[in-house]
Amino acid sequence: MNEQNYPEFTGLELSPRKIDYLKFILEKGGTVKTTEISSVLKVDPSTTTKTLNELAGAGYLNHIPYRGVDLTEMGEAYTQFLIRRHRILSLLLTHYGLSSEEACSEVSRFEAFVSRDAINKICSSMGHPMFGVCGEISHENCLHEEKHH
Repeated sequence: MNEQNYPEFTGLELSPRKIDYLKFILEKGGTVKTTEISSVLKVDPSTTTKTLNELAGAGYLNHIPYRGVDLTEMGEAYTQFLIRRHRILSLLLTHYGLSSEEACSEVSRFEAFVSRDAINKICSSMGHPMFGVCGEISHENCLHEEKHH
């Protein structure tokens, strides 16, 4: 259940909004009800259902009728990358004078447009930091990728 099993993704596959859905589902753990996602993300239930169906169709989620959704193995690996990307970019911005809160907020506005390759290079140039402003940073995937270049 790790990123290296999915070498084909670039990190640019999803919109910022869909990224929010996956991160929320990972944070909640297990099966998450559609109504809870709508409520927390402040999205109309019909829009939530449509988005969840798109994510399920793309292989990121399992949709369990009348129960909710959970992440597929690929969805979990992808979401782990999304969290790693957020934490690396947030940490990077704190090196340039932004507070932790400012860095986290700024990164949330543009992170969906930063590729996996760029993240791995930034992470490597930073010496593979273990902890960012938003939490622990995983490196298994980043270090694995480096060996193949």
